[in-house]
Amino acid sequence: MQYSTKARLLLAGAALSTFAGPAFALDGNDLVAKINSALSVQGGAGFSAEKATVTGSDVTLTNAKILIQAGKQSLPLGTVKFEGVEEDNGGYTVETVTFDNVNATQDKTTLTASDISISGLTIPANASGDSLDAILLYDQAHVGKMTATVDGKPAFSVDEMNVTTEVADDSSSIGFDLQANGIKSDLSLVDDAQAKDTLQQLGITSLDGKIAMSGAWTLKDGTLDVDEYALDFAKVGRLNLAFSMSGYTLDFIKSANETAKAMESNPNKEEAQQAAGLAMLGLMQRLTFNSAEIRFEDAGITKKALDYAGKSQGTTGEAMAQMLKGMTPLMLAQYNVPELQNMVSAAVNTYLDKPGSFTITAEPANAVPFPMIMGAAMGAPNTLPKVLGVKVTAND
Repeated sequence: MQYSTKARLLLAGAALSTFAGPAFALDGNDLVAKINSALSVQGGAGFSAEKATVTGSDVTLTNAKILIQAGKQSLPLGTVKFEGVEEDNGGYTVETVTFDNVNATQDKTTLTASDISISGLTIPANASGDSLDAILLYDQAHVGKMTATVDGKPAFSVDEMNVTTEVADDSSSIGFDLQANGIKSDLSLVDDAQAKDTLQQLGITSLDGKIAMSGAWTLKDGTLDVDEYALDFAKVGRLNLAFSMSGYTLDFIKSANETAKAMESNPNKEEAQQAAGLAMLGLMQRLTFNSAEIRFEDAGITKKALDYAGKSQGTTGEAMAQMLKGMTPLMLAQYNVPELQNMVSAAVNTYLDKPGSFTITAEPANAVPFPMIMGAAMGAPNTLPKVLGVKVTAND
């Protein structure tokens, strides 16, 4: 996949906020190799340093870098300090890792980040295993103020980001929690004229909000439960995605990463995409769907969107709402799913009368293998709502 210069720099900043991996003790080069081995298996960014200096139980890396885009791009980290490093059965544990503030500029985009640290870092001796001992883990990763400017103008900022993980007492699962607060973005810098006009008509010239994510991953059967993945922005609303699936094992992750690497290394991109598509279809056979929920809680954007859509059609927002109420059952009728048609129509009517919340849930009586879902989607799409146990509600 190709990214613009701006996108690559911003993605590097996002990777930095959850980066879980520098460390060294006793033999800095060995530690770098083991960290990169773990990151490679887990699909993380690569890591390099010009020099590793050991002083007692502390290690200092000089001219460290995060490698992205298969090593084609890098983000300089400067000096990285590891304190309280101990060898642990061929692996390492580190009490705290601290980073220099980041200030990187590429073309007209500048990224800064401060107060970056990781605590309770564990580096595996062998990343090819199938237990938690083979995984790069940490208790907490923290990034303070992050900013991105374009042509000297503030485009994006985050006040603070924290990621915490907790391993179960029996080492059967890992819980995780991410909180990103004080997210701000200046949408007046959007380049596309049509998109910029739409945002202005909606009265959304900036974003101010937060992102939260929490859940747990069970190692043995690869059950991934995401209880919350919420984007919450003032004057817009809160969108939350929750889901559960099984089969997301270490072996699945390794296979997916190998597929991605093969695609990246193949110079024939069309051929690489086709091969990767077939490989991913094969991997999907291993996954099972347990449940999902998408919920939106309005904070003012619905009325603005209706007014904007109505204006573009030469009418009012109220009239547009009534038009949508009438169109919904007509549009759904073609899919021959009367029960779903009635649920959606009732929910749309309730929501448009008084925008509050709109929720779509899928909770089958029994877990459904992904191949069965794909087969139903291709052969009998009208059976999907029943197969997945879909329900649609509003203002609940």
